[in-house]
Amino acid sequence: MNVKRTFSGFVWCVLSAWICSTALTGWAQSTTNAAKTVVVLGDSIAAGAGVDPSEAYPALLQEKINSAGLDFSVVNAGVSGDTSADGLNRINWLLRRSVDVLVLELGGNDGLRGIPASTTETNLQMIIDRLKEKYPRAQVVIAGMQMPKNMGETYTTAFREIFPTLAKKNHAALVPFLLEGVGGKPELNQPDQIHPTAAGHRIVAENVWKVLKPVLTQAASD
Repeated sequence: MNVKRTFSGFVWCVLSAWICSTALTGWAQSTTNAAKTVVVLGDSIAAGAGVDPSEAYPALLQEKINSAGLDFSVVNAGVSGDTSADGLNRINWLLRRSVDVLVLELGGNDGLRGIPASTTETNLQMIIDRLKEKYPRAQVVIAGMQMPKNMGETYTTAFREIFPTLAKKNHAALVPFLLEGVGGKPELNQPDQIHPTAAGHRIVAENVWKVLKPVLTQAASD
């Protein structure tokens, strides 16, 4: 028996268990320290690709919530590259903890990949359905996205209509366009012209906050 290798394996197992325990504890603390929870289910924009996590719009929303004196904790469930199907695959795990408000910010990667708008709409609706099955009183904020004109008028129109259609169908609040004031402005985007800079995230946070604040105010009184 290779004692050195066996000991190293034991140490690695212990370390792995500690890391998993720490991650789960962090999740639990983030969702139980405050009376209510806001989950941002999104893609690389929510994840803060290319900026410090503290500069991404979910972290900025937490700052705005704190300043407003509202007792909500923001959980950033953004994962770079996620499509609406990926979000659907993750939602059951996220619903293990209480969700009072869901900010649904998915679909952008669907559009960039040319996934049919009807497929994206179905996936997003299923996410909302699962949320409501588990937490009927949970509120939903839908973040609208748009595709560049080079995707073709038929597709861009169908894609743009996904979000107001879902909002109306589910009595959800709607951020008309998440990247309003940011999209198409080189100075507010990273070199890829897709992901906002820190300054861009501040504008995105304000776009969401204008819609989210009244939702939280109402939810706080429920």
